[in-house]
Amino acid sequence: MKVAFATQDGRRVDAHFGWAKTIAIYDLTAEGWTHAETVAFEGDLKEDGDEDKLAPKLEAIRDCAILYVAAIGGSGAARVVAQNIHPMKVSEPEEIEALLEKLRAVLAGNPPPWLRKVMAKGREKTFEFDDEEDAA
Repeated sequence: MKVAFATQDGRRVDAHFGWAKTIAIYDLTAEGWTHAETVAFEGDLKEDGDEDKLAPKLEAIRDCAILYVAAIGGSGAARVVAQNIHPMKVSEPEEIEALLEKLRAVLAGNPPPWLRKVMAKGREKTFEFDDEEDAA
């Protein structure tokens, strides 16, 4: 699954979603993780009520299952959740690799129901149908 981190310094979750200069995206499995990409954003990212600045960020994280942030506004959170992405707020800056290790350990064990649900994001849904006889 893909996990996104709002970051100013590239090492820690230390940014408000709307103000983040970069979003680091990782592919995470129970065995480990790899850095997929870091998306940089330019322009005036300060709090200003300009909801259009969120569009490129929402596009960047569209395939992610989880988004870690230092803070996120109500409308930003609603838009993230609407894309079936689970926002996770950290109370103080935390190292991205430490968060990845914690999440990896949970995946390797018995993930809670909310995490099993977000892990399904991006997987194709397949349905198996038994041969049905006509009930005529």
